[in-house]
Amino acid sequence: MKKLAIILGLILSLVLTACGSDGDKKSAEEKSVETSKSEDLKAKEKELEKKEKELKEKEEALKKKENKSKSKVEDTNKSKTTVKTAAKKTESIPAKEEKSDNVSKEYKAALNKAESYANMMHMSKKGIYNQLVSEYGEKFPEDAAQYAIDNLQVDWNKNALEKAKDYATTMAMSKRGIYDQLISEYGENFTEEEAQYAIDNLKIDWNKNALQKAKDYQNMMDMSKESIREQLVSEYGEKFTEEEANYAIENLDD
Repeated sequence: MKKLAIILGLILSLVLTACGSDGDKKSAEEKSVETSKSEDLKAKEKELEKKEKELKEKEEALKKKENKSKSKVEDTNKSKTTVKTAAKKTESIPAKEEKSDNVSKEYKAALNKAESYANMMHMSKKGIYNQLVSEYGEKFPEDAAQYAIDNLQVDWNKNALEKAKDYATTMAMSKRGIYDQLISEYGENFTEEEAQYAIDNLKIDWNKNALQKAKDYQNMMDMSKESIREQLVSEYGEKFTEEEANYAIENLDD
């Protein structure tokens, strides 16, 4: 009986050992699976973080590029971008009462628009005509636009002067830069006489304008002083005089 008890004890011990071994094996396998899942999750998280970082970098690069482009380009058609808005605001302003009842509503509407552009936007005669007939503007027929121009009572020299003041005070442009913008067919379309009147009657510190331009280039585009000076005097740049450019460079922050 003793031997039988010993044998049974050994058998029981072996069974318990085997069960323990299987349990440990299962536990190890489960841990392995969990570890694998955790590693996969971490890898995906890292990949997602990497993509998010790349996206942010692209967005920052795009914003930087847009900012540099905006700081370089002189918006020579600044007033034209608000033409439609200004015209809408003034549509309620009545046109001058016509002496003849035979004038069509189309002609009267064209004259109303022309008066709005002349009095509020200080546009030139040719500029207003082009805006009235433009497919991107008012789309009036040529005869209606010509009627409006013929019946406008406007001091075009005064309009040229007001435009010149806008360019000088809001965009810090040079004397020659403003003159060229006033007569340009891609700009304001004033006559040479009207543009010269404007320039002759401007009361502007051109040194101050040159300095303001130089500061813009330094702060917004990180340009060197020598590059700024060249841009200020360039025929394709700001068109300041050598003296004005030198003043600006001398008074820039180091």
